Amino acid sequence: MSKIIDAVSVVLTCGNEIFAIERQYFLSAFPGYWAFPGGKVEANDALECPDHPLLASFDRRRFGAVRREIREELGFDLGEELSAGRVSSVQELGLAVTPDFNPYRFATYFYKIELTQKPAFVVDRNEARTAEWVSADELLRRYNLGCLLAVPPVVKVIQALGEEIGVRSIPDLNFVYDADRFVPWIESLKGIRQLMPLSHTLPPATRTNAFVIGDDLRLVVDPSPRDDNEYEKFVRTLATFGADKIFLTHHHPDHYERSDRLARELGVPVVLSSYTLGRILAVAPGFFDGISVEVVAEGDQVTTWLGQRVRVMEIPGHDEGQLALYPEDLSWFLAGDLFQGIGTVVIGGAEGDMKKYFSTLERIISLGPRVVFPSHGIGLGGTTVLEKTLSHRRQREAQVLALHHRGLAPEEMLPSIYADVSRDLWPYALENIRKHLHKLESEGLLGK
Repeated sequence: MSKIIDAVSVVLTCGNEIFAIERQYFLSAFPGYWAFPGGKVEANDALECPDHPLLASFDRRRFGAVRREIREELGFDLGEELSAGRVSSVQELGLAVTPDFNPYRFATYFYKIELTQKPAFVVDRNEARTAEWVSADELLRRYNLGCLLAVPPVVKVIQALGEEIGVRSIPDLNFVYDADRFVPWIESLKGIRQLMPLSHTLPPATRTNAFVIGDDLRLVVDPSPRDDNEYEKFVRTLATFGADKIFLTHHHPDHYERSDRLARELGVPVVLSSYTLGRILAVAPGFFDGISVEVVAEGDQVTTWLGQRVRVMEIPGHDEGQLALYPEDLSWFLAGDLFQGIGTVVIGGAEGDMKKYFSTLERIISLGPRVVFPSHGIGLGGTTVLEKTLSHRRQREAQVLALHHRGLAPEEMLPSIYADVSRDLWPYALENIRKHLHKLESEGLLGK
């Protein structure tokens, strides 16, 4: 069980407006997510808490963190505003605890502070890409249009304030699900339901995302629960949304395990690339017996999302037959194993091609989708994660080339390049090294 860290989130209101920020794309935690000022509670934060009757009932350490965080992020001193009478009320809206399947857990206390006038904030642009006073109705409208990325508690706050700006508490902020009967799921972007069953994937990841997308024709993407018990929980959860087709991004087992059983039980077809079809049939000849199969390729439409056509894009590199999904305005991009929110991508086997992997990353970066979703981890705003992935691969390639010129074989390169990686994962790291060497050889660089 991971440690739970106390944190605060500060909802500043003035009239019918609230102050919200969109986090910078380059941040390591929740890039591109809409949120409210706040952060972790520090050991000495009780010393920051102002002495004022409006705060008498609140935990001093947590409210000291409130004061410190908004001073750091907005150049705004709550103590001065209280003394000047520019704070009309303070409420603790509720508590949201990060669920137990997340490796980093926070107990976030949401506070609402009603101001009598809008301050002249000095926004920390190292944190905020966008910062604005906006009505809760407008924020809710953006979310419903698929234009706003946010964690579930923030969505609940926006929804509650959109219904009643004067709300004093929100009792259901906590993420609660019956772990014995269901798999966890979130909808951080409207219409992109992210189910997270346990799967037979590579550590440190333990789950493979199964997305449910579509207005009328609903696709369930990459259903791959690891065992019969997890499968039953997955089916119960999926019943909330329904599914008309199963879409497989590629042929690795942690993306299609038990999808045949699901297709037969639901009586729905499986949609995939011709390469993925061939690779699955090569290891399991009867996998699709009694199942309708639809082969798709670059540019094919497979469903709609909020009225937009959702199309297929071929993204080889990690896997020759890997497919991505995206709406025509590129509000989001389902990238499969193009990058990892948890762990790193392996480029190996007959299906891996490092040169194509570089080209695919460059292509998606140039297209500039607003949110990218991996198969393992949460959606991320912008393409910074892809840019970092590409930069990291280029650095690795430079290491491989330098060690090759020193006469080292791939096996001899492992201790230098992957010293910080568990030896259990070195066979996969070795595949990456070999694929880098193949790319360098194809470009005529090994002899230079």
